[in-house]
Amino acid sequence: MRFIDLLLHDLNGVDRGKRVDLASARQVFTQGLLLPGSMFALDVPGETVQSTGLGFDEGDADRPCLPVPGTLVEVPWLDHGVAQAQITMHERDGAPFECDPRHLLARVLERFRPLGLTPVVAIELEFYLIDRELTPAGLPQPPRSPLTGRREYRTQINSMLDIDACSRVLAAIDHACHVQDVPSTTSLAEYGPGQYEVNLAHVADALTACDQAARFRRIVKCVARHHGMEATFLAKPYADMAGSGLHVHVNLVDGDGRNVFADENPLGSEVMRHAAAGMLSTMADGMAIFAPQANSWRRFRREAYVPLTADWSVNNRGAALRVPVSGAAARRLEHRVAGADANPYLVTSWVLGGILKGIEEGREPPPPVDGNLYKDGVARGEPLPAYWPAALDRFEASAFARELLGERLHRLFAEVKRAELHDFSCIVTPGEIAHLLPAL
Repeated sequence: MRFIDLLLHDLNGVDRGKRVDLASARQVFTQGLLLPGSMFALDVPGETVQSTGLGFDEGDADRPCLPVPGTLVEVPWLDHGVAQAQITMHERDGAPFECDPRHLLARVLERFRPLGLTPVVAIELEFYLIDRELTPAGLPQPPRSPLTGRREYRTQINSMLDIDACSRVLAAIDHACHVQDVPSTTSLAEYGPGQYEVNLAHVADALTACDQAARFRRIVKCVARHHGMEATFLAKPYADMAGSGLHVHVNLVDGDGRNVFADENPLGSEVMRHAAAGMLSTMADGMAIFAPQANSWRRFRREAYVPLTADWSVNNRGAALRVPVSGAAARRLEHRVAGADANPYLVTSWVLGGILKGIEEGREPPPPVDGNLYKDGVARGEPLPAYWPAALDRFEASAFARELLGERLHRLFAEVKRAELHDFSCIVTPGEIAHLLPAL
């Protein structure tokens, strides 16, 4: 190896960092890599949100970033001797930097220890392969099939022909996952043209599960580029096609490795029902985390297998919280709200924080629902915020959010998202001009 890429997962889930030579890397692994704390005050385009206090107010001060043990892996899509490792930011006295979402998840996991419980987590991510060339309107378009040379605009869920058409890039993604210790298990064609889902195995360490999800997103984007395509985890790249989600599967095991959600009843054990109640009761407050971008909100539409209310159900993909079909020993909950553009560390922290709240307070969930949740009168749960400003209002006012994230990270996230909302609101889009110009 000649170089090591040191990757810091920022507030928006964007990988930032530096490439260092092997000689410099030895010092990094003992003393850390210096990066400014403003890495966590960046909006998606990469501009520092000054109202966070992490820019000019502290002189863009550096903090040490230390490698995460077990994340040093080869980069198989590059042929000039590159490895990578994930890093986390610390204060200069060695304390965890409160604005790093990975440290938040570590704090949440510590709260399970007195309960004698360990979360087992699996993350599902959907993504689109798209053409390198955008349309004349600047929008994404499906890639040309490597087999036929045609662009496919149709949708065929679970189509094996679609898997075959992109088998080379999917095989390369699977190979890179194997090399980088990302436990990919199943690939499938989703509802949109060029849309795929790759399932990652359940892991009895939520930090590791999120580290793997972060590596997976980098794998997909980099491998696609090396195969003449691009990949996107945008929640809604096409207005009239399916959106992409980030689903979190979770159960809890005790000190003997026994699943405490296990029960022959599909609604699970008493502990599982407490967990479900906590997840449902905190769901609306967390929508700003589950849908962190303006585009995220395009995904929430009726009859799109995207939840609109805080309901739970058995084997129903229209529900926010689904109990998948399984044997008693594999009983688990699937949280289906977040988009693929969300930060996995923040989403998982919120999901687990809700579980803790439900268990610690002994909460009981509402009755599960069944049937078409998009029909009037079927859904009974609290409506989830339907727009970005409403979600930010709810998040900023949430005592649960402040308690879970801590004052500093809570304020940081709100400031960055308010700035992004303001900037997006100032953009004049081609769509609104086309909609309004003929009449006004």
